[in-house]
Amino acid sequence: MKQCGYPSPLNYHFFPKSCCTSVNEVICHGIPDARKLEDGDIINVDVTVYYKGVHGDLNETYFVGNVDEESQRLVQSTYESMEKAISIIKPGMRFREVGEVINRHVTMSGFSVVKSYCGHGIGELFHCAPNIPHYTRNKAVGVMKAGQTFTIEPVINAGVWRDRMWPDGWTVVTADGKRSAQFEHTLLVTETGVEVLTARLPSSPKVFPWLNA
Repeated sequence: MKQCGYPSPLNYHFFPKSCCTSVNEVICHGIPDARKLEDGDIINVDVTVYYKGVHGDLNETYFVGNVDEESQRLVQSTYESMEKAISIIKPGMRFREVGEVINRHVTMSGFSVVKSYCGHGIGELFHCAPNIPHYTRNKAVGVMKAGQTFTIEPVINAGVWRDRMWPDGWTVVTADGKRSAQFEHTLLVTETGVEVLTARLPSSPKVFPWLNA
């Protein structure tokens, strides 16, 4: 890459592409392929870059053309749940509280939280401790400390929370075929709260209607 970065997913446990693209009912780890996006789709793009010895991980779910109302609510609720979870991060906060905040928000809209995938520590390693579940009554251990870096990346389904793996060994889809959305940021715990290391910039495209209001 021109800026001397490297796409962390490429060849990670033999993953064949540089990023993940998860469309509609795909929960995560979708492999980019020749399928053309269609009007009404939603797509999650998950990007991780290795740069100057550390990894930075983020993803967003986007609308393709005219998306139905339930999908719009799903994507917005997923985004809001991540933001609410980020807002509680500070030294001394228990990791298990992240899932309580996320679960409380999305279930009010009738959606469900995927339990098979969680936030994770990140830095010199792509994935490491701590594991940070996004569902309620989880058993995550430990409290946050200044200097820790980790991700919060809730995966929210329009239907049931259960998932299925495709034969390719990577692509994970909803068990009932309904849609799924996800958002992710890499976070740094500071002495007073949190810094979002992968935050959108003022120059970032304005693609989410609820942020433009």
